[in-house]
This record gives sequence, C-alpha cells and structure tokens, in this order.
Amino acid sequence: MDLNEALAQLAELEKKLYAYQAASSSLYLDATTTAPRDTAEGRGVALGVLAGERHKLFASPGTGELLNLLWEKRDGLDRLRFREVKELRRACAQLTRIPPDEYMEYAMLTNEASGVWRRAKEQNDFELFRPVLEKLAAFNIKFAGYYDPSKAPYDALLNEYERGVDMEYLDGFFATLRARIVPLLQAVMAKEAPDDSFLRRHYPIEAQRKFSAYLMEVLGLDRAHCAIGETEHPYTLEFNNKDVRITTRYDEDNLAFSMYSVVHEGGHAKYELGVCDEVQYTCLAGGVSMGVHESQSRFYENLIGRSRPFIEAIFPKMRELFPEQLADVTAEQFHRAVNKVRPSLIRTEADELTYCLHIMVRYEIEKRLIGGTLAVKDVPELWNRLYKEYLGVDVPCGREGCLQDSHWSGGDFGYFPSYALGSAYAAQMLKNMEADMDVWGPVSRGDLSGVSAWLGEKVHKFGGLLEPAGVVKNACGQFDPTVFADYLEKKYSALYGL
Repeated sequence: MDLNEALAQLAELEKKLYAYQAASSSLYLDATTTAPRDTAEGRGVALGVLAGERHKLFASPGTGELLNLLWEKRDGLDRLRFREVKELRRACAQLTRIPPDEYMEYAMLTNEASGVWRRAKEQNDFELFRPVLEKLAAFNIKFAGYYDPSKAPYDALLNEYERGVDMEYLDGFFATLRARIVPLLQAVMAKEAPDDSFLRRHYPIEAQRKFSAYLMEVLGLDRAHCAIGETEHPYTLEFNNKDVRITTRYDEDNLAFSMYSVVHEGGHAKYELGVCDEVQYTCLAGGVSMGVHESQSRFYENLIGRSRPFIEAIFPKMRELFPEQLADVTAEQFHRAVNKVRPSLIRTEADELTYCLHIMVRYEIEKRLIGGTLAVKDVPELWNRLYKEYLGVDVPCGREGCLQDSHWSGGDFGYFPSYALGSAYAAQMLKNMEADMDVWGPVSRGDLSGVSAWLGEKVHKFGGLLEPAGVVKNACGQFDPTVFADYLEKKYSALYGL
C-alpha cells in the first residue's frame, strides 16, 4: 500500500470514529435536556452498541496494520498527519488493552449512573448513588491499569486529562496555592463583606434567558453555530467547530449562578469554535486537554466576567432586563458583590479566591479513592471533614456535599484538578496578554474581540496539533503557579483594602 492510499484509509477511519462519537454525544445531549425521566434503558443499549463498535474498529487488525504502516512512513507525513497517527496509535494501544465486554459494560454503566446521580441528588440520598459509584471507581481503577500499568492508578487517570501531570506535581502545585490562599482568605474575612443580597432577589427565568442570549452575543458566540440548553449541571458539548452546545441552569433567586455558568461554558465554546478547520473530523479536533480547556472557561468567567470593566460594560443591559431588581444597585456594587469572598458549600457558586480549596477537597478524595485507601461508603464523612478543615463550613446534607457534582457519575476521575490548573494557566495568559495589548479599554466598551483574537492565536486554533505542554508554553511561557497567587493577592487586596 502506498502512502496516498494509506492516508485515504486513515481519513475514512477518522470519519467513522467521529460518527460514533457524534452519535454518543447526541444521545447524551438528549438524555440531559429533553428526554423523559425514565428512558435511560434504551439509550444504554444504544450506547453499549456504539461503544462496542468503536472498540471493534480500534481492535481490528487492519487498523493496527494501517497505523503501523503510516508510522513507518512518518518521515513523509506533514505535521497534521504525524500528530494524528501518533495520537491514534496511543489511543489504539490503550483501548485495545480493555476487553470489549468491559468497555461496553462501562458505557452502559455511565449512562445509568447519570440518572441515578440525578435522583440521588434530588432525594438527598447518597446510599442510592453509592452502589453505582462503587462500580465506577472499580472500573476506573481497573482501566488505569490498562492505560499505563507502570503508573499508580490515579496518576494514569490524571494523565488522561492533563498529559504529564501526576500526584507529585499536583501535591506541589496545591501546596503552593494553599500557602498563599489561606492567609489571604483570613485577611479578607477580617474585613467587612460587601452586600450581595440583591443577587438573590426574584429574577424571572424568561428575563434570565434573554440575558443569557445577550451574554452570548457579547462573548462573540455565533448562535448559528452555538446553541444553549438547560440542564441540572451546566456543560459544553462539541460536535465540531461549527456545532457546539452549551447548557445552563436557571435559579429565580440567584442571578449570578446562570450568568456565570453561561460565561464559563461560553469560554469552553469559544475554544471549540476556534479550533482550525484542518483538524476537524480527526482525533486532533477539540481542546487539547481539560486543563487548557478550563483555562479558557475560567478566563472568561473570572478574569473577564468578574472584572470591573466588563461589569460596567454590561450593566446598562442588566438594568434594562431587571429594572426593579437592580433599581437601587450600581455597577460598582454589582462588581463587588460578584467578587464577594465567602467560604461556601457549592463549588460552582464559589468565589474565585476559595474555588481552588473546593478542588483540593475533591483531589484528596479521588487520590484516596482510586489509591484504594478510601471506601466509597466513607466518602461523605471525609468530604464533610475536609470542607470543615479547608473552608471552615459544616456540610448539612449530601445534596450540598458529595452529591453536588455530576463528574463522578460520568466516570471522570482525575478531571477536577484541571479546574485549578486552568485557573492558574488563565492568570498567566492574562499577564502575557496585558503585555501585548490594551485588554481593558475595549472590554470596558463590551468589545471582547481583541481578547478572543489573542486566545485564538495562542490557544484555540491548534486543537490537538500541539501537546498540552506546548499550548501552555505558547500562551503562558514558563508556567509558574505563583503568578496566579500574585493575581489573587493583587485583586482581593484592592477589593478589600488590604
């Protein structure tokens, strides 16, 4: 087989893999948005078959032979095809270590787990979710051995979300942040807190939907290519760079929740929509890692979305949509309110300063759970103890404790540290962006085009053409977590007069 014929077969393989992924994503989107409550069984059957077919495609001798042939001829490949073949060989080697029946069973389990988690959260009943969580943890421990038996299980899982990251690295990373965040938090808590009671006035959902549409416009999200839906836990789902879906959840008594979930998920969507055309329908499409992905969502949510210039730019529209609720509120009061520091229970509602402490709790639990030193039945007890130790708050119930996040129901063990890494990457990106251009003048006028162009050039366009470390270096230079700590100290010292 000559190189051109092999490349044609590679393109056909990639399109089949894309089709299976698109079908699975469509079923997930339907399950979390419009599907009736008790319809998981049929989707589970379909997802199991799709997972099985995907596994067969990877495990096929023909696939292995094709990828090996292309690797032998790698000197004749351009950058795109070289990266494509390298990543597919890695995925193929990894996936084919998993027995097909286990792979299909796991796909069906994660489908079932999503519904069980939702009911457990609604009913505030961890015991309802516990048996499923035990199965999910056991599968992930087993899969970690398939992924890389030379690594500790949790290290192997972490590597799936942020290539090159392990527990040793994260222990140092979190220690650096905690040493700076805890004393800063103590200093802030000694000061008078701003009034944020107006955020919890009654904000009609229909007006919030209009506000979401406005925020998407300001972010530069083309509604012809990015739709918004409503789910229990907000997320972003990409099919390709011309079809991305985000979701949010509305609370009539909490304006900030949906506001910042839209901006957060909008950051994810900006990344996916900005990936270059040449990698579409290949394994290199989409964000390169979850840490880099979260850098984009946290960048837009916090560094832009909670900044004074951004609030001043959008506040007239907010007054227009919520005239009674914000009649006695100024842009400055709103800015201070959405940056109020208050140790809390819910990660997605946490302020920017304490947010990483929420991630540290989950990291410590996952490390022990996957390491085999924590039983699932003991997760609530450890969760509650760590929340008291790290944030000084008492957890009243599972709904506001270990049942609050959807990630474990999807089998996403090792994902949570990406949020903290992303926050730190984002702060360093902002520092470099400010050195290159006037960021805040345009933002104060509601113009984010310059911000988006800089991120598009430094991060978005590559997709998976670069390794995660390469994208981070391109946008951050030499990564240094103290830049994030410096950013937090500067911001909150100014806000609280420290």
